[in-house]
Amino acid sequence: MDRQGLSSATAARRLSSLRQFYKFLYAEGLSKRNPAATIESPRRRHKLPRTLSEEQVTRLLEVAHERARSQPGLKSLRLVALLEMLYATGLRISELLTLTKAAVAGDRDFLVVRGKGGRERMVPLSGPARQAVGAYLEVLKDQEWATGSYLFPSPRTTGGHLSRVRLFQLIRQVATAAGIAPERISAHVLRHAFATHLLANGADLRAVQMMLGHADISTTQIYTHVLEERLRRLVAEKHPLSRKRTKAAAGPVGEENGD
Repeated sequence: MDRQGLSSATAARRLSSLRQFYKFLYAEGLSKRNPAATIESPRRRHKLPRTLSEEQVTRLLEVAHERARSQPGLKSLRLVALLEMLYATGLRISELLTLTKAAVAGDRDFLVVRGKGGRERMVPLSGPARQAVGAYLEVLKDQEWATGSYLFPSPRTTGGHLSRVRLFQLIRQVATAAGIAPERISAHVLRHAFATHLLANGADLRAVQMMLGHADISTTQIYTHVLEERLRRLVAEKHPLSRKRTKAAAGPVGEENGD
């Protein structure tokens, strides 16, 4: 299966099926052994999370702010608040959309978020994110339909919040305007960017784990693999010794290598 180019996940699923099949045969008295039991499971390859560069995120935010300046209104201000909050906090989509107005009330520098398993955590809130949310709330309070407790209510559902699908659509629209391939971006990609950029700028892995709400630090460590891959590419492309070796391996035009 490896030679066929199939993933380790596919191989693991097929092996599991064979093991269960032979367990059934043994239990029914149709087989005296389980040949699949001695086959070692393939190592699962961790898929690196998709992320954006700091320049891409900056461009994304700039486009959203430019739109808010040229087309002032609730929708533009909401888009800025959504993007600033996603990148500043690294919240999961469900955590962001279910935030209440009370969570950002006052002049606090952090959010108290209830994540998976009902676990609460504190997440710092940046100045730009607070300003964006403040400007958005100033306009939201004048909307007759926005009477619920959610920070990002839905104008179509009484008492409900903005849907995941709508958030996905909004982010893709602004990505297209920013010159970023829309298929490369989602709210979760901004969460990945939050973690990757923090680590790239010297943040402690344990602190990033706490802000992301990961129960196990091994989940957070996937972001270190993203940084390692970037560093390898950076050395291969930019280090002067790497460039010299590449030229030397190619050899002068019209001569054999080593002459």
